[in-house]
Amino acid sequence: MNDVTAQFVDDRQRRRLERRFGSQVTEWLAELPAIVEKLAAEWGLTIEGPAPHGRTSVVLYVRHTDHGEGVLKISPDSGLAVSEAGLLRMWESSHRVPDVWGVDAERGAVLMERIEGDTISAKGVVPPMETIGGLIAQLHAVQVSPAERMELRPLSARVQFVFEMWGREREEGPAADLVPAAMMHRGAAKARDLAIGEVDVVPLHGDLHPGNVIDGGARGLVVLDPRACLGDSAADAVEWAVWKADSITEVEHRVGVLSSVMGVDGERMMEWVRAFAPCFAVSKANRGQTDSFEFDLMMSLCGVNV
Repeated sequence: MNDVTAQFVDDRQRRRLERRFGSQVTEWLAELPAIVEKLAAEWGLTIEGPAPHGRTSVVLYVRHTDHGEGVLKISPDSGLAVSEAGLLRMWESSHRVPDVWGVDAERGAVLMERIEGDTISAKGVVPPMETIGGLIAQLHAVQVSPAERMELRPLSARVQFVFEMWGREREEGPAADLVPAAMMHRGAAKARDLAIGEVDVVPLHGDLHPGNVIDGGARGLVVLDPRACLGDSAADAVEWAVWKADSITEVEHRVGVLSSVMGVDGERMMEWVRAFAPCFAVSKANRGQTDSFEFDLMMSLCGVNV
C-alpha cells in the first residue's frame, strides 16, 4: 500500500476489506487515490480525511461546496453502494437516516450528509428501550411502494448470510473450541424457521446494532449502513435486547419494553434473541471476552449452563 493510499486506509482497514472481498481488493486500493480525486473534482468536494470505516467501504470526511460537511463512502462492490443509497432514500421521510446528496454507481461511491455525534456503541451507555423501540417503529412505519418492496431480499437470505459469516468467524478463531458447531446449527435452523413467518412483515434495516446508530443531538438518533430486507419486524430489535445486558431477566425485560413499543409479539422477539445468541457468543469468544458476564449470558441464552 503506497503512501497516498495510506492517507485514506490504514492497515487494519485494509485487512478488514481483504477479509470481506479477498486479495483482489489490493488492486482497488491502489486505484483509490485516483478515484477520490475524480469524485472530489466532479462533486465539488474538499477531502478532510478518513472517517471510521466499516467492513465494506472506505469512508472519508468531506466538505461540499453547497451542502457543507458530508461523508463520502466508496466500496469495492459498487452494488453495495447503490443499494445503500437507495435504502437511505427509501427511509428519507422518517428523518432517521442521513440525506443522500449523490451516487456514482460506476465507482461505487455515495455522498451523504455528515451526522455529528458518537455512535451509541462509542458512547457506551444503553439508551432507554422505549427510545430504541420508538426509533425502530419509526423506520418500520415508513410507507414503501410495492416496487420498492419487490426489490428487497427476504429476511431468510439475510439470516443465511449472517450465519454463514459467523460460522466462518467461528471456524477461524478461538470460538472454534468454545462455541460448539451444533449450537450454531440450532441457532441457524431456529432463525430460518422464524424468517419464513408472515406476521409483522416490514422493510427491515437488517443490521441495526449500537455501532450503526448515531446520537445526533438535536438531530436525534440517526441510523447508518442499512442492509435492508423484508421480514419480521421483531428481528430488527435483537441486538438491543442483549447489548450490555447482565442477565436473562434483563434481556426479558428489554424484550417486553421493545415489543410493547413496537407492537410485536414479545415471545417471538425472544425467540429471535435466542436464535442469534450463538453468533454473539462467537463474537465475544474471538475478542477474548470469554471471562465476561456477556459471554456467559449468550451461552445461557443458547441453553448452556454456565
